[in-house]
Amino acid sequence: MEIYVPDCYQENIFTVNYELLKNKGIKCLLFDLDNTILPANKKVCSNEIKELFNRLKQDFQIIIFSNSPKKRVSTIANELGVSYVYLAFKPSPKKFFEVMKNYKFGENEIAIIGDQIVTDVKGGNRVGITTILTKPISKYDPLWTKIGRSREKRIIKKLRQKDLFLGRFYDEKM
Repeated sequence: MEIYVPDCYQENIFTVNYELLKNKGIKCLLFDLDNTILPANKKVCSNEIKELFNRLKQDFQIIIFSNSPKKRVSTIANELGVSYVYLAFKPSPKKFFEVMKNYKFGENEIAIIGDQIVTDVKGGNRVGITTILTKPISKYDPLWTKIGRSREKRIIKKLRQKDLFLGRFYDEKM
């Protein structure tokens, strides 16, 4: 069950302590797209999101790392001026390893930030990178995500029974 436990819990992408990540040696941030950066049914980034990514690009390699199709991911990535990986098939480790190889980062230099333990956290933990779980920013989920959320609720219940899942979000554990 530990494969589903994130290294850090955060309210959203704006509350992540990026300075702490930088000080820990993180050089690359993988961001999930849907319900982490934007609601899954939105297509345009707010100025607040653009400003955050412009600041982050000064210190990190930023990659949108999504299971969504190319058109959606590339549109948002181009709007933000960052790299992207589409159809990542998280939690499969394949695309994580491709990023490490192509960008020449070790697992201790990459963090993934996402809203799902069954894709983002499990995938990141499988390859040994830092995992940061955020709350979903919208209640809207596409059908395939709704299926994952149902599974996620059962997993969280088991994790809580074993005192492995904290019900609150914070960054003290990092």
